[in-house]
This record gives sequence, C-alpha cells and structure tokens, in this order.
Amino acid sequence: MRLDIEYEGTRYSGWQVQRNARTVQGEIMAAASTVFGRPEVELQGAGRTDAGVHALRQVAHIDAPLGVSPHSWRHKINDLLPPDIHVLRAEPVPLTFHARHDAVSRTYLYQISRRRTAFGKRFVWWVKDPLRVEVMRSLAAQFVGLHDFASFCDKGHVGDTRVKVDEVAVEEHESLVLVRLTASHFLWKMVRQMVGVLVEVGRGRMSAREAARLLESPSGRPAELTAPPSGLFLERVRYAGETALAPLRPQIWVP
Repeated sequence: MRLDIEYEGTRYSGWQVQRNARTVQGEIMAAASTVFGRPEVELQGAGRTDAGVHALRQVAHIDAPLGVSPHSWRHKINDLLPPDIHVLRAEPVPLTFHARHDAVSRTYLYQISRRRTAFGKRFVWWVKDPLRVEVMRSLAAQFVGLHDFASFCDKGHVGDTRVKVDEVAVEEHESLVLVRLTASHFLWKMVRQMVGVLVEVGRGRMSAREAARLLESPSGRPAELTAPPSGLFLERVRYAGETALAPLRPQIWVP
C-alpha cells in the first residue's frame, strides 16, 4: 500500500524511527500497529528528513491487511496520529513498489522570510540582511547539472558525492524568497547547505564565483552556513508517469 503523508517536523527528531526519540515514522508505525492489530508494522519512506524539517508529500509503503478498505483504515490511522501528522492518501500498489527505490526525483522547497513574522517562524528562515535575488538566481543556475557536491554534505557521508540536479529555482513572493530544488536524490544536509550558500551570496558576503568554486574543490565552508531546518519542506517525491510540479508557491503567507 502506498501512503502520501504530510507533517510538520518541528516536534520530531526527523522522519526515521529512532530509539528514545520521537519521529514521524515511529508515530505512524505505532498508529498502524493498533489499527492492524499487529505488534509490529514495517513502514518504508521515500527518504529521510532531518529534525525540524517538514513534508508536504512524503511517500511511504506499508504492508496492509487484505480485505480492509484503504479509505477506512486511513481514517482510523489518522484518528490515532497527532495533529501535526496526516496521511493524505492510501492506495493499493503492486507488491514490487518501493517508495525509495522507485522514486524518480525528490523536490524540496525552502522558505526565506525577509521580515520578522509572529506566525510563520516555524516555517521560515528569517534573514535580516537585504538579499540580492538576481545574484542568487545566477548562482542557482550553476548548481544545475551533474556535479560533485562533496562540499555540500555532512562529513559523515559515505559513498559517491556526485548528484545530477534538475532544478534550482529562486522566486520572490512579497516578503518571501522561495528556493525549489529537484534532483534524483540529495546528500545528507545538501539542500540546507546549498540554501545557506545561496543566502550568503545574496547577502553579498560571498561572490557567486567563490560559491561556484565549491563544486570544484571540497570545502567545509557550506557546513558553516547550513540553513536552519525550519524553512525546509519535502515538497514532492515523483514516480514514473506522474506529472510535473505546479508553479512554485509559498506554504505560508507573509505579507
């Protein structure tokens, strides 16, 4: 069974289940275990999100009992979930479907606020300095394509650091600056470090040329500039045959 899930990550230690920590995956597994009447339920997500990161449409797969209406047990699971986690959709899929391995791309949205907000602080990064959005767009274009993003991942990453990035879009919506990033996959903390570098360039503290050189030789500088998790949303996980994303729009309103 495929599940499409939305959640606010503020109160959770990320998506992946952990001992002695509250996680989104752990909450859903506990609710499903009660509904299915099983001591253990296996739930696999399309990818991990860090502590404090949100999801507009995380995708997971789960083995559900036969003969039970997905519509019925989705509502029962939602009744047991905390209000900041919600299963949007449940639908049957072939047994071979795997939420992570079958995904074609992942898209993240990052929200930067150019003003202090009383209502949206859990969903934005408030940057006090003026941002040169056109300069940020110029750098964003240089991130697109196949590059070695060794400079843009956590030091604990193991394996190939080359990633093909399909899109890095930067748009303005009143007081918000939105960054949308799409790739087949992302390295650990890669999105937040890319956004941090984009903002540093937008502030005028780093040139676009300096930032582009980070793709040529490994550096610890992006780690120092890592954007906070509050502004980051897993916007979509796309699978073969699914349509393109809707136009970029904010997830909160900040005038």
